[in-house]
Amino acid sequence: MKKVLVAGTGKSGIASAGLLCRNNIVVVLFDENLSLDREKVISSVMEAGKCDRLMITIITGELDSISIADVELAVVSPGIPTDSDVIKSLKENNIPVWSEIELAYYFAKGHLAACTGTNGKTTTVSLLGEIFKKYTDNAFVVGNIGIPYTDMADKMDDDSYTAAEISSFQLETIKKFRPHVSSILNLTPDHLNRHHTFENYVQAKARIAENQTKEDYIVLNYDDPEIMKIAGQFSNVNVIYFSRKTSLDDGVSVSDGAIYIKEKAASLSVSVIALSEIGIPGDHNVENFLAAIAMAYYMGIPVEVIRDACISFKGVEHRIEYVRTLNGVKYYNDSKGTNPDAAIKGIMSMSGPTYLIGGGYDKGSEFDEWIEAFNGKVKELVLIGTTAKQIADTAEKHGFTNVTFADGLEEAVKICYDKAVPGDMVLLSPACASWDMFKSYEERGELFKKYVNSL
Repeated sequence: MKKVLVAGTGKSGIASAGLLCRNNIVVVLFDENLSLDREKVISSVMEAGKCDRLMITIITGELDSISIADVELAVVSPGIPTDSDVIKSLKENNIPVWSEIELAYYFAKGHLAACTGTNGKTTTVSLLGEIFKKYTDNAFVVGNIGIPYTDMADKMDDDSYTAAEISSFQLETIKKFRPHVSSILNLTPDHLNRHHTFENYVQAKARIAENQTKEDYIVLNYDDPEIMKIAGQFSNVNVIYFSRKTSLDDGVSVSDGAIYIKEKAASLSVSVIALSEIGIPGDHNVENFLAAIAMAYYMGIPVEVIRDACISFKGVEHRIEYVRTLNGVKYYNDSKGTNPDAAIKGIMSMSGPTYLIGGGYDKGSEFDEWIEAFNGKVKELVLIGTTAKQIADTAEKHGFTNVTFADGLEEAVKICYDKAVPGDMVLLSPACASWDMFKSYEERGELFKKYVNSL
């Protein structure tokens, strides 16, 4: 490669451009935003790529065939849909289109484990990363977890162990991306504004195993009906199941109050961790532990290393994160609950009457199952964001009318503070993305913690 176009100048695009520049490849950056701060973007790429500005040009507005005539490859950021005008223009000019993770995979080395699914990815990959770090100093945790894969790819060597959180957006444009162990944790409707149908979304997730072979493994949730519907299509790879509900003769599952790894052919049955030793609440976190343990084991990590990491793991920021207790009221930050299924798990983790803050950016989700999951536990629903009215209408349809609207997150926190009594809980678990009011779910979670700690 001599010249590559990078579409999108966000975190992913800057990281991709930096990786290319570090490897002496000229970069053409493209962004539709005509008011883009070009100098700021160029400076960011120069810093990431350790290069001079002669290696970087920027195109804004629209692509034309003249400006991309000598481009050999395009790397598109996850936020750019595959049916966008940008992608169509690239294809019309016969320019191959890669995702950011495909570019990273091209440069990366070592042992790769990659995880996708609707919910639980960050917790699972964080735990898997901690297991890898217990095993070797040469470990990386990358992807949607916060560190772009392309930031780290050329720092890896043949002995590296990498845990990657992979989204459906990233999987849409892979070519040769091939983890040694992959996983699909669960499948519920999400990002339908992007994928249009649940079937399209499922098949995007399933692409994580597309290039795997019988030398590789895919870890699947035996308890998830949507995963079991597609399990038969993974005949190219060794399938390993995990289950919280069924004790499996082969796989990783719960038996007698503990997580066991079992291999029938090898007459193996080994206990890894008692459920009572798991340091974060919720059945969904048991599933995350099951998946991470299975992935680590089939990556060749010794059981005693897996056990040690699991016992010391205390969860991740913004996922049912305890903030503080004030006047007998416990506050929890679940800003990463960005879809209804994730938010259901947030509610299920609460042990007392709950004031729930929800609402945000509309991803095309339906909220019926979320409202039904309140099940007498939610005392009041405080709504913010563009989906507030839709959620309120859905709640009323299901007979839940104790709903309050707030102008913003700070006001929502104040409303909960004024009403909650000792023994209550206050939970931010929005069931929506953050992009209507915040830059990211991380910013939303940080502000929630700031407002709570300022009470």
